[in-house]
Amino acid sequence: MLVAPSILSADFGKLQSEIKAICDAGCDFVHVDVMDGHFVPNLTIGPVVVSAAVKVSSKPLDIHLMVQNNTFFTELFAPLKPKYLSFHIEEEKHPHRLIQKIKSFGISPAIVLNPHTPPKSIEYILEELDMVLLMSVNPGFGGQSFIPSTLKKIDILRKMIDDAGLKTLIEVDGGINDKNIHSLKSAGADIIVAGNYIFSSPSYKNAIDSLRI
Repeated sequence: MLVAPSILSADFGKLQSEIKAICDAGCDFVHVDVMDGHFVPNLTIGPVVVSAAVKVSSKPLDIHLMVQNNTFFTELFAPLKPKYLSFHIEEEKHPHRLIQKIKSFGISPAIVLNPHTPPKSIEYILEELDMVLLMSVNPGFGGQSFIPSTLKKIDILRKMIDDAGLKTLIEVDGGINDKNIHSLKSAGADIIVAGNYIFSSPSYKNAIDSLRI
């Protein structure tokens, strides 16, 4: 299991040292939640802050857009050269076009599904994606409880990917800890995003290691 700590739960007063700490603790990606205050009822950070903060990162970025006007934000964050850039299918009228734009920057495209959105909604663009991010909480805030029905969605999506012979990864975000990680692994998740569980732990390394099963 690959682990992507979400800096949404980090101490923003010392963001650079927090990012360095999770990288030193052995994370695989640094997950950045970008919220615009419109698609979700919260506002986070822009590319100027992120570019300054991640200068200390030894791990690739995993940027999750929770915004309206995905194309605008894609162009804003593309210069940071994240490994993954994900956008919500619920907010995009032309997902195939945006996927191609993300690829044109040399970035791996990913689509995000909210808890109520079925995997079937991306059936015809699945082969274009390097990753699908399933939200296991309603997006907008950290520290929420895991929605159990996500496990069924992982199982369905895993079957879709395997039946199509694809290598698309499944990432899951929201309410993940050492109590539900085994169920997520069994269902077929490849990458997990954890914020509060890691950043509230006295040892980031121990928290990350407990998720790497």
